[in-house]
Amino acid sequence: MNKKTYVITGAASGIGLALTKELCAENMVFAGYRSEPKRELLESLSGNIYPFYADYSKPETLPSAIEYIKSKCDKIDTLVNIAGCVVAGPIEKIHINEIKRQFEVNVFGHIEMTQGLIDLLNDGRIINISSMASFGIFPFISPYCASKKCLDMFFNSLLIENKRNIKVVSIKPGVISTPLWCKSIDENSKDEDIRIGYEKEMDYIIKNAQKNENDGLEVSEVIKVILKADSAKNPKLSYTVGSDALFAKFISKLPQNLVNKIVKLGIKLRIK
Repeated sequence: MNKKTYVITGAASGIGLALTKELCAENMVFAGYRSEPKRELLESLSGNIYPFYADYSKPETLPSAIEYIKSKCDKIDTLVNIAGCVVAGPIEKIHINEIKRQFEVNVFGHIEMTQGLIDLLNDGRIINISSMASFGIFPFISPYCASKKCLDMFFNSLLIENKRNIKVVSIKPGVISTPLWCKSIDENSKDEDIRIGYEKEMDYIIKNAQKNENDGLEVSEVIKVILKADSAKNPKLSYTVGSDALFAKFISKLPQNLVNKIVKLGIKLRIK
């Protein structure tokens, strides 16, 4: 088996860490992290792992990350865009800076990283970890839904436009047991005003996020699909992972008025 070169963003926890562990034994893996302890963790796993600091909420960190990767290799086989966050709350209450942060992390950072590494991706592939949220039917996490849909749209255009024979794949998992959910609770609990008038709804969102972290689909199920998409000669444009994601995909095909009624009823029943 030929040694391949991977770049994995958001490699220090959840899906990214599991994928890094899976690939590092026989491949060169550039692994993105945001804190020093995470760098030490990644370095301890294998000599084939090359950690790089990239905080997508701080765009100024990306150019040095890109230059570091380019200084260490002359070809990338697969770029896996995983880094992400969840901004939650009623849209009338979310501060506009939080919505901007959502898109910096989930969309613009991935675009900038891809643009910076595109010269090394000839005949390679890009695998984006999108979400069932991209089907756009979930209230109170609309920034997250919109960012994942936006990510899919930008990279589908890249697939059509590029002349480098780069294949682009979108992985759309349902709820996965990862630290993303409790991180989102911490980040979205900083603004107490966001709860006013929506106390019951926000309590439900928090409880649901806690449940997701414990009861979601195992990360290993997503890793299997990523590896399948990476090894396939002609991968599908999109892979939906999990029964909840398949259900969300089905619901999203219904007329919007009907979707809205179903979702509003579901929220009402769950809050009760």
